[in-house]
Amino acid sequence: MTENTTDEASTVLLVGASGAVGRHLGLQLAAAGVRVRTLTRRADRARQQGYVHGDLRDPRSLRAAAHGVDAVFLRWPSTTAEGAAAAVAALAGEVRRVVLLSPAGGPAAPTGEVEALLGRSGLPHTVLRPHGLAGDALRWAEEIRAGDAVRGYGGTAGLNLVDERDIAAVAVRALTEDGHDGARYVLTGPESPTQAEQVRIIGEAAGREVRWEEVPREAARHRMLSTGWPPALADGALDFIHARIAAPEPVTTTVQDVTGRPARPFRAWAADHAALFR
Repeated sequence: MTENTTDEASTVLLVGASGAVGRHLGLQLAAAGVRVRTLTRRADRARQQGYVHGDLRDPRSLRAAAHGVDAVFLRWPSTTAEGAAAAVAALAGEVRRVVLLSPAGGPAAPTGEVEALLGRSGLPHTVLRPHGLAGDALRWAEEIRAGDAVRGYGGTAGLNLVDERDIAAVAVRALTEDGHDGARYVLTGPESPTQAEQVRIIGEAAGREVRWEEVPREAARHRMLSTGWPPALADGALDFIHARIAAPEPVTTTVQDVTGRPARPFRAWAADHAALFR
């Protein structure tokens, strides 16, 4: 763990502050005494304190938003890397470091290209690669509120979910300390509960019994397509779940190594969000 140098990185620009991680990161940075500047495309919101107008696809506005900033937290919002080269070039001329959120289980192409662009730019940067987010379990909230079972494929698949607050805590360190440049941090929780175990844990937190009800893969695929999933993404997600039945996702100690405290277990996340499932 590196010595904290928050005073040297006194202003951070958040790109993607409304996301699951960004919301917690803004709060944690403010609590650490770091000035936070949040990028927004909405002109009306930009007039509010703490917001600045800009767009990742408009290099001039991005450069203006990043002027005077020490570090940038970047979550690339698109499914393609279109415009990323110009965005990275704009940041490279203004800031000292970038922390990129690049989900390990998400679409690899856009964030992989952004990583490569950062590497070629010479801009010091750190990549955070979380496995599944604990908040992904909210996809079951409506089903759990309406009944006592969650229907899905791969109940015995062991998935590692990391609490968004822990990702934010690692990001705070990477944004405000020296010694993280060039790191590729794979972030996980302390365990890899199966999907069926996750549902049971949520039920216990909500104060009632909730069970997993297995459905065939094709039925799960049909349901995903009916809710708007592109076929290629649905197949990729189901392939991933299938692979985790035989080989649960591995656990890393990165959260503790970087922040000095262990990652929160899924049970803690479920307890803190139990009201959303009632």
